[in-house]
Amino acid sequence: MQNFVYYNPTRIHFGRGQIAALDGELPRAARVLLLAGGGSIKANGVHAQVRAALGPRPVTEFWGVEANPDYDTLMPAVDIVRREGVEWILAAGGGSVLDGAKFVAAAALFDGDPWDILASRGEAVKAALPIGSVLTLPATGSEANAASVISRRAAKEKLAFITPHVFPRFSVLDPETTFSLPARQIANGAGDAFCHVIEQYLTYPAHASVQDRFAEGVLRTLIEVAPRTLAEPADYDTRADFMWAATTALNGWISVGVPQCWATHMIGHELTALHGIDHARTLAIVLPSLLESERDARRAKLLQYAERVWDIRGGDGDARIDEAIYRTRGFYEALGIKTRLSDYGVEAGPIAAEVARRLAARGMDAFGDRGMITPAKAEQILLAAA
Repeated sequence: MQNFVYYNPTRIHFGRGQIAALDGELPRAARVLLLAGGGSIKANGVHAQVRAALGPRPVTEFWGVEANPDYDTLMPAVDIVRREGVEWILAAGGGSVLDGAKFVAAAALFDGDPWDILASRGEAVKAALPIGSVLTLPATGSEANAASVISRRAAKEKLAFITPHVFPRFSVLDPETTFSLPARQIANGAGDAFCHVIEQYLTYPAHASVQDRFAEGVLRTLIEVAPRTLAEPADYDTRADFMWAATTALNGWISVGVPQCWATHMIGHELTALHGIDHARTLAIVLPSLLESERDARRAKLLQYAERVWDIRGGDGDARIDEAIYRTRGFYEALGIKTRLSDYGVEAGPIAAEVARRLAARGMDAFGDRGMITPAKAEQILLAAA
């Protein structure tokens, strides 16, 4: 296991009725910006619970944060924060709303062009307003990590930034707030969380037995509960397992001391930026082809993955790897998430070439856990995903 430092200051309030915990988390006189999406939290009662918990605190509401939150949508929220002296950002929604809150919290105190936050991948951030969250869509793990992904559709860009300044101070996770979500969003959340674990686990052996077993447990949990929670959306216990699995997939627990490879996300972000494909669905397109492309470099962990996650034992090692990749694709397909570019009406040749060009233009000449993914290899991965 590699040397590491682990830090996560986010307090979690998990379970039924925990929205009431907001009252004890926010200072009594705090000026709060409530950041939200398209209005579903009004329909499912979350908004009423949040406002009741906030009590007499001065609250400004900002609505309309979309999936893959857009820079140009969020900048007016930054202006409100600065103009009204907002002291806390409270995100109520899914990972996109949380990512938007992180950007607003950092941009409000940023001295310079806020786009530099993204261009620098967060390294330029020196401070941010405190953030809290009420999570209503399990998927990204943004409720308990320091990462954010922001799109700028006008420029066809989608970039991530990471800085410890935007760790949520607290997050509320009540599984009942997710019961009314459309099946597509639950499927996307499960697919996103699954890939989060894969990219921290399926690299090369690092003598990290605890992290490996933890990652394998989260993967097996997602495989088990994702179809069940789609079939029974109001089953509390199953939805609670799913919600916690999505959080632990990207709160840092399984990444300490191990190599990571986020190439699937980097390539997938380009597909979203260029074609607007749901984030989780871009991962489903890229991941099986990437694993096939990298099967020799990842052989040891692929065999471990085959045995411990999919119970594939005995016989030829190559055949076991084939079956593990086949079942990975099958996991997504079983959730209703298609895994080929053609399923989304995208021609492989042009998009593969354009993604390779964009990666090269960003200086990403060699990325992944050992710098083995190049723009040319990314092009081949997408061609194989036709």
